[in-house]
Amino acid sequence: MPVYVWTGKDKNNKKKKGELELPTEEAVRAELLRRRITPAKIKLKPKDLFENISFLQPKVLNADIILFCRQFSTMIDAGLPIIQCLDILHVQQENKTFKKILREIKQNVESGSTFAEALRKYPKQFDDLFVNMVAAGEAGGILDEILRRLSTYMEKAAKLKARIKGGMIYPAVTIIIAIIVITIIMVFVIPVFEEMFEGMGGTLPAPTQIVINMSRFTKSNIHYMLGALILGIFAIRRFYRTEKGREFMDDFFLKLPLFGSLIRKASVAKFTRTMGTMLSSGVAILDALEIVAKTAGNKTIEKAVYETRSAIAEGKTMSEPLAESGVFPAMVCQMISVGESTGALDTMLIKIADFYDEEVDQAVENLTTMMEPAMLVILGVIIGGLVVSMYLPIFKMASVVAD
Repeated sequence: MPVYVWTGKDKNNKKKKGELELPTEEAVRAELLRRRITPAKIKLKPKDLFENISFLQPKVLNADIILFCRQFSTMIDAGLPIIQCLDILHVQQENKTFKKILREIKQNVESGSTFAEALRKYPKQFDDLFVNMVAAGEAGGILDEILRRLSTYMEKAAKLKARIKGGMIYPAVTIIIAIIVITIIMVFVIPVFEEMFEGMGGTLPAPTQIVINMSRFTKSNIHYMLGALILGIFAIRRFYRTEKGREFMDDFFLKLPLFGSLIRKASVAKFTRTMGTMLSSGVAILDALEIVAKTAGNKTIEKAVYETRSAIAEGKTMSEPLAESGVFPAMVCQMISVGESTGALDTMLIKIADFYDEEVDQAVENLTTMMEPAMLVILGVIIGGLVVSMYLPIFKMASVVAD
């Protein structure tokens, strides 16, 4: 259906402009008059030459979907029909990619699809968790409440992810800068001292000779070292994409000192919040576990969740197989057991998620506090050692002259 760009004036003689997706210009004019807008100019919207080149189009961000959920929820709560809500949200959407998706979703709903079925066609923007919760909301007549829960869930999940990334940035940047600085010293600075020492003659102190030998090796093999680094990264990425590689690496990450504890806490927070949100929205526990396993982001956690799902299908409680997996802390399993026995599992899961969100915050803060001085000491020792090694011959020569 063509899109028309229009300008006009409302009943208060204020200038207005916008877009309408209607079959003809006459239909656009009639719609504007219905809205009490006197049209001044109506024309077809020019086509985007890069519309079909996906990588040139803006991405749909998490913030776009959160805002969409909140606005949609408010409109439905106010009594507006779904199609009218989609029309309003489509018109005011600034992200071109998301605007196109909303237009197509609206068309699918108009053609007879449910809202959840229309969303399912866009898995990159709306995952299984989102679609299943919307389907439960439509079936239960509480779509506005479900959308509110989804927006809250996505905001908390985004904050958790941002905290972990923030904790990883400092050590990663420090290590990269350290490698660059040491490489520059080895390739460009040390050779200058080497030439100077050759002109002086005599035997160099052992630390100085070791550093010079390392510099020679680095300078003559820098291209091989860079090649090995690139190949190593490529090989690890390829290995991680395999089923066994992913299982090995994810299990390895959970066992890392310091970082492993942080990853485990973040995984527990994600699992409990997702499960709690889905159960409180009316999604069946087996369906919820299936979706949670797919979105776990860690093969070890995923395996434990699938085993839990199988155990529940056989009549067991959730807490038993989770405890047997050895992946989830004992406190979490005990709290889930209490939630099951009291019939308030969804509420208990949300409480666990809130607790572990705070734990992740504290873990990131502790990690950063520990890493900062450790990194400074390591850098100081390495660079200080290089500098002292280079000045040892000068100190030796000064002492000889003084004698």
